[in-house]
Amino acid sequence: MAPAAPPPPADEPAGPRQSGASPAAPGDLPAVPGGAAPRPAGPLRLDALEQGSSLGRDAWRRLRKNRAAVVCGAVLIAMVLACLLVPELSSYRYDKADLKLGAQPPSLDHWMGTDYFGRDLMARVFFGGRISFAVGVVATLVSFVIGVSWGGVAGYFGGKVDAIMMRIVDVLYTFPFLILVILLMVFFANDQTVLYRAWQAVLGLVVKDPSDPSYFPIFQIVVVFGALGGISWLTMARIVRGQVIALRSQPFIESARSIGVGHAALIFRHLVPNAVGPIIVYTTLTIPEVMMTEAFLSFLGLGTQEPLSSWGLLASTGADAMDLYPWQLIFPALMLALTLICFNFLGDGLRDALDPRIRKD
Repeated sequence: MAPAAPPPPADEPAGPRQSGASPAAPGDLPAVPGGAAPRPAGPLRLDALEQGSSLGRDAWRRLRKNRAAVVCGAVLIAMVLACLLVPELSSYRYDKADLKLGAQPPSLDHWMGTDYFGRDLMARVFFGGRISFAVGVVATLVSFVIGVSWGGVAGYFGGKVDAIMMRIVDVLYTFPFLILVILLMVFFANDQTVLYRAWQAVLGLVVKDPSDPSYFPIFQIVVVFGALGGISWLTMARIVRGQVIALRSQPFIESARSIGVGHAALIFRHLVPNAVGPIIVYTTLTIPEVMMTEAFLSFLGLGTQEPLSSWGLLASTGADAMDLYPWQLIFPALMLALTLICFNFLGDGLRDALDPRIRKD
């Protein structure tokens, strides 16, 4: 008969011992039954947790890494501030003429020189920047409202509604953009139209003499806002439509529809905000396009009119005497070119920063 096995040592458990197991080192986390992750022995420290990151924070972090976009954004902010402050702080008004002075080259008194009528060119350039920026922003805002509404409705409802609305967009695309804007300016930007009489009626609420001819250039600027914004929304509508079609079958839309959320709320409170990335990028790229179109219209004499000024109007005036007074063309052209370049670099940077396909790095 075999001898009985000796009892286990007092310091070892009576159960079977797994092969390869090593004694726990001091400071190790206690094991959790079932193979789950170990739990910390002490209280959990909040500063040791990894902080979450939102889409906006990730986009800002990626944008900061794009030095060209950041520098261009800072330059644009500086230019906007200069356009707002320089005409107010300058000792020369943009419309104050000095016929005895005439056209003078840049000097210590007039840093950018003067024009034919002796008006300070720096004051006129920065005042013209106000109008150029205003045309770009306001016309783009009009384009944004029309394009987002049109594309959102077409993409959400689909079917026949989508087909009819997008065929209208296709028909409008067949018209030359610039020629259509010129036609709108020719037909509406004059003092013989119903639109001008409506403008006088509205203006009469805030001024005593709405028939004063000095208000007519302001009316032309308003027509430029509407003409450019009313034409440049077509691409915006297509972009928004594509984004809405991609999102309308997502679970969060189905959940919102199941609790009775209306069509308008689904489009403008759920679908459009989730497509804000491409919308912001295209909006940023639309502003320089509109500014360039306004400059071309002013160059042709259909945009901003005297005594107001814009970069396009100043460039048109300077081009007439480029060989005699080159500074009258150089400074407004440089400001316009710098603005367009900065907007394009900023738009490219926003496109990369807001692209959801870019992984966290």
